[in-house]
Amino acid sequence: MADTPTTAAAAPRARGARLPSSPWLVLVIVCFAQFMVVLDATIVNVALPSIQKDLNLSAQNLQWIVNAYTLVFGGFLLLGGRAADLLGRRRLFAIGLAIFSAASLVNALAQSGEMLIIARGFQGLGGALVSPAALSIITTTFDEGPDRTKALSVWGGIAAGGAAFGLLLGGILTQTLSWQWNFIVNVPVGIAVLAATMRFVPESRQEGAVRHFDVAGAVTVTGGLMVLVYAIVKAQQWGWGSTTTLAWAAVAIALLVAFVAIEQRSRSPLVRLSFFRMRWISTANATMFVVAGGMFGMFYFASLYVQEILGYGPLKAGAAFLPVSAGIMVGAGLSQQLIGRVGVKPVVMAGMTLAAGGLATLAATTQLDGTYLALLAGLLPMAVGMGLTFVPLTLIGTAGVAPTDAGLASGTFNTSQQVGGALGLAVLATLASNKTANVLGGLGHAPSVVNQHQALVDGFQVAFIAAAILMAAGLAMVTVVLRRRDVENVHVGDAVAVAA
Repeated sequence: MADTPTTAAAAPRARGARLPSSPWLVLVIVCFAQFMVVLDATIVNVALPSIQKDLNLSAQNLQWIVNAYTLVFGGFLLLGGRAADLLGRRRLFAIGLAIFSAASLVNALAQSGEMLIIARGFQGLGGALVSPAALSIITTTFDEGPDRTKALSVWGGIAAGGAAFGLLLGGILTQTLSWQWNFIVNVPVGIAVLAATMRFVPESRQEGAVRHFDVAGAVTVTGGLMVLVYAIVKAQQWGWGSTTTLAWAAVAIALLVAFVAIEQRSRSPLVRLSFFRMRWISTANATMFVVAGGMFGMFYFASLYVQEILGYGPLKAGAAFLPVSAGIMVGAGLSQQLIGRVGVKPVVMAGMTLAAGGLATLAATTQLDGTYLALLAGLLPMAVGMGLTFVPLTLIGTAGVAPTDAGLASGTFNTSQQVGGALGLAVLATLASNKTANVLGGLGHAPSVVNQHQALVDGFQVAFIAAAILMAAGLAMVTVVLRRRDVENVHVGDAVAVAA
């Protein structure tokens, strides 16, 4: 396959697709659903202390409320994208909304940590059907060029801003009502979006393709990733070099190797490995993988810091992240203007540089006697940087893709985000816990409350430093690997969009 992108606008629209009478209404509907899906990855963060207390969860098991959702979400995104292309994008979008809404209701009724974690997994499955179908609906509704660029810019802002707004909404619902309302709210919203979908969103699918679904591939990749995260989380308890840790890691590697073997032999693979020969596609996905780890870590540890160290209640903690939501939106808006002037590569490089600096600042300003204003000095550049990063990365990750591969492109890109976020959070949480345990173990006496808080802060600082390193790694990949000719067609489309 050639190293330069081919323009999707030159390819025929997928058979069965038709331009809706109001494409921007379609955009509103699918972005509303995507906002709900992305929001649910972080909405529980502010509620975690309340959930932990009510359901008697250990600190280690607490992160599984986040990771059960993101891992199943990420693991089945590829299957969701493939199924959307073959069975119909609107159909899978609607099925995903139904599963997501039903699982949300079960979450609200959960009486144990195990029940909540399992239901969060099913919620992630619903999201895995909604998200790639939504993005492929956009790419088949809007031809590549000015309108698609504008639509994807809105999509990028939604994807980045939903995570930040989830913290605010989670705080409001947890303090004014209860943590269960973080899930109850999805039910009426999901029903409303489902009704609008059936009325206004047109159906489209890839006609003439073999309707074979690579379930074995989806199961092996999801199982391998979940086992890997489990091994990372338990490594602190078992020891990194223990037989148990190494055995679980070996199982994870075996499942992931099996996934690659299945993809090579499948007549209709979950993801064609040749798809990643397009350098801009593989670079965008690899970059999003590491960037998401840093972003998920920031939200997780910053929300714990403001509650456990600064003493904020859920509502105040959620409100503390309002500037983060605003910063991401500002960054996303700026990126659309800058892309047409300087190109996608300089914009994404600037965004990740700013985000890495913000994370490094968080490591320095997260102190036992710290203040919110000091914390904001790191949160704001991180937020603006993420807004600047998400839009160009989304454009790169979906550029030059024919309508028949719209689900594959969106599925792989969203998978990189969710799986990278889950694995990154597992690694950062383990590093933070190890640091906290080492500090407490080195005291030589029973820790006081102050000692415990200082040990937590030391762990948070390690996590933020590691997150900054992940962001810097993504910056290095874009700088070194991505070439100008890889993104020339993105430049052209965005330049027209800005001129319009």
